[in-house]
Amino acid sequence: MKNMKKLILSASVIAIFLFAKCARTQERPTSLPASTSGEAKTESKFYSFKLKTLEGKEVDFATLKGKKVLIVNTASKCGYTPQYESLEKLYKTYKDKNVEVLGFPANNFMSQEPGSNSDIKEFCTKNYGVSFTMFEKVDVTGNAKTPLYKWLSTKSENGWNE
Repeated sequence: MKNMKKLILSASVIAIFLFAKCARTQERPTSLPASTSGEAKTESKFYSFKLKTLEGKEVDFATLKGKKVLIVNTASKCGYTPQYESLEKLYKTYKDKNVEVLGFPANNFMSQEPGSNSDIKEFCTKNYGVSFTMFEKVDVTGNAKTPLYKWLSTKSENGWNE
């Protein structure tokens, strides 16, 4: 379990810095193919999203410009639930260096996030002291996939990742 936490934390840091490099310079890391068109368009689409937190407060992604952003799909009743602890540690360690962790609970995988937004908020706060931004429960797969996750998982939408 400890090795899994280290792996998740390492992957999280890599994801943050990959996204930050791409967003800040509009360049792609050498391991990823460069988009031949629409890089500015795909980046600006990310900054056009507006989503609500667990408390119902709207977050305009335009406020994330210049920050390193890690987007994480979460669930309160799965084997990876302890990721909240590592994510909180990552957030507390780097938040003063413009790092944002954005948690998106979803119930798309074996009903591992059955609670309401208030249930999720209570669980995350009580059990893991989560202070990074947690958003309302979303769909991350299928026809009801939230537009943010559609953008994240579709190369023609985001310009490089599928």
